[in-house]
Amino acid sequence: MNLNATLFAQLAVFFILAWFTMTFVWPPIVKALDERAKKIADGLAAADKAKMDLANAEKKAVDEMRKAREAAAELRAGAERQAAQLIDEARSEAARVIAQAREAAEGEAGAAMQRAKEALREQVAALAVTGAERILRREINANVHAELLANLHQELK
Repeated sequence: MNLNATLFAQLAVFFILAWFTMTFVWPPIVKALDERAKKIADGLAAADKAKMDLANAEKKAVDEMRKAREAAAELRAGAERQAAQLIDEARSEAARVIAQAREAAEGEAGAAMQRAKEALREQVAALAVTGAERILRREINANVHAELLANLHQELK
């Protein structure tokens, strides 16, 4: 056998096998590899997107928590302002009631004092008449003395 013929035959078989492999075997393998590469790329893209979504969700959660804290602080401040306002109103109302009670008590005390003065004047006049009657038993003129007592009563006021 000739070395050239064997080499030629081997070369022909190699080219036929290479052509057969490139035509029938290689395309399904490349297609499978391309599909796998595409799935891996899609998976990585989905993972990156999920990471970004997670980061955005965490950022939104932090923002919402901050907003909730601010709203709670605002509500608390509003409640404190309202409580202070209610306390001030209650104090004002209490001061007004106390002032009215004081005025009523002063007015009542003034009226009681006036009644007491009137009663005292009447008692003084009665005592004066009794004393004068005893002194002047014999010389009592009721009309003249009544007029004198009325004048005395006016002077005592």
